[in-house]
Amino acid sequence: MKKTVLAFSRITPQVVERLQQDFDVIVPTPSKGDINTQFNEALPHVHGLIGVGRKLGREQLQGAANLQVVSSISVGYDNYDLSYFNERGIMLTNTPDVLTESTADLAFALLMSSARRVAELDAWTKAGEWKATVGPQLFGSDVHGKTLGIVGMGNIGAAIARRGRLGFNMPIIYSGNSRKTELENQLGAQFRELDQLLAEADFVCLVVPLSEKTRHLIGQRELTLMKSSAILINISRGPVVDEPALVEALQNNRIRGAGLDVYEKEPLAESPLFQLKNAVTLPHIGSATSETRAAMADLAVDNLRSALLGERPQNLVNPQVWK
Repeated sequence: MKKTVLAFSRITPQVVERLQQDFDVIVPTPSKGDINTQFNEALPHVHGLIGVGRKLGREQLQGAANLQVVSSISVGYDNYDLSYFNERGIMLTNTPDVLTESTADLAFALLMSSARRVAELDAWTKAGEWKATVGPQLFGSDVHGKTLGIVGMGNIGAAIARRGRLGFNMPIIYSGNSRKTELENQLGAQFRELDQLLAEADFVCLVVPLSEKTRHLIGQRELTLMKSSAILINISRGPVVDEPALVEALQNNRIRGAGLDVYEKEPLAESPLFQLKNAVTLPHIGSATSETRAAMADLAVDNLRSALLGERPQNLVNPQVWK
């Protein structure tokens, strides 16, 4: 008898077809009524969940008596109550590595756009304001040769560092939980404590996972340490930055600008950030390319399939529950 899988966000027909080779698959759709109702009605019957973007913990999964695995189509897993998963013996898998290069591309797009005021001047041009040669009041700042500070030198941080050093001749400084001697040798990267990095860097790029330790890692005090000419880039998680403090710093030109892909509340419908010309705001699209999202979904299917067929998943977040 086939086990049952429930998608907790929209997945492509190709993913459904792959899953159906081994499992009975339930995909809630708006045409069948309320999505949450369909999800809750299916929970008692499912052995695996696959998707992204839904908070899952004790309250949401009480009815999932047969649940063995949640396969998240993401790298981050702060939406999931890991302690509850461990208590229940539910496996959690994620999709690291396949989105590294795409997310690093997006970080550099934000960096370039913020430095050269791309979004601001695009809107200015389309509004018919270009009537003469652009003057100093609309000048941007150079990227090449500037110091790039990376907070969190994991795989994505390292990919950003390579782009900065090899593509733009940027000195690389970084902070984190451990030294990265290989990158230090390859790129001349230098380790700094966070406060020192904030004081030195022309661009501060946040690439840390969200935890109690990193929540509001960058607040009013940290923003004060940054150069007035510095630009903050956040592609990690929104709560890593104290958003009201960032808004105040941008409004008062305490820092030059910010490039943001993530926010404390998502989706973000209204925000003072939207009124600021020195803030580039994107809708959490770090991995949002056709190629990368397809690769993430494929890996999530592989993880789910392994777990439900009795094999250890390749990307098991909580290995302590593996029996």
